[in-house]
Amino acid sequence: MSSDSATQLHPEPQGTDLAAKLNWLRAGVLGANDGIVSVAAVVVGVAGVTTNNGPILAAGLAAVVGGAISMALGEYVSVSSQSDSQKDLIAKETRELREQPAEEFEELVGLYKHKGLSEETARTVAKELTENDPLRAHLDIELGIDPEEIVSPWHAAFASAVSFLIGSILPMLTILLAPASFRVPLTFVIVLIALAITGWVGAWIGGGSRGRASFRVVIGGAIALAATFGLGSLLGTTGIA
Repeated sequence: MSSDSATQLHPEPQGTDLAAKLNWLRAGVLGANDGIVSVAAVVVGVAGVTTNNGPILAAGLAAVVGGAISMALGEYVSVSSQSDSQKDLIAKETRELREQPAEEFEELVGLYKHKGLSEETARTVAKELTENDPLRAHLDIELGIDPEEIVSPWHAAFASAVSFLIGSILPMLTILLAPASFRVPLTFVIVLIALAITGWVGAWIGGGSRGRASFRVVIGGAIALAATFGLGSLLGTTGIA
């Protein structure tokens, strides 16, 4: 079997596909991280006031539901704006190709020359790409857009909410199932370990320093937990709550 045949049977993953998958994975990790920190901060804060499971469960569920909805809405609005912008750019490029194809072809040649190709090579590349799919050719080199990879706001909102919910399960189960005598210290330990893992994974996806990322996330989480527990304890001891 020739190498060309093998390539056709087993195509290499495209860079844009890989980048999209990594972006989704990174968004999932960040959503889970938010779920861990925000819900843990709430339940630990309430645990500083009372050892009764009822108030802790109520506050925790409110944080889970409110946080998941907030994450979904935020992601929906953000991705909707991005999607609308991409669709507008695609419509504009489609109109320009229809109304002034010659000018658009010369623009494509110029862009390839700017990338370092010779005049002859740039014209050959532009001609072949235009004959195949002119819109995709222009969107790729001009705007870096793949018309088949416009993210759905609904998918993004759902993924964000689900990742938040998954992250929130850990602190909720720990604080509710652990004995009252050491539920707060155990929650601290479990949550910080989970944050170290999400920080490591996020840095691995983004290609950054895993140690530094984990350290930053753990420190931030520890500060959030200490602050809310301290506040809850203060309110409990003063009788305000």
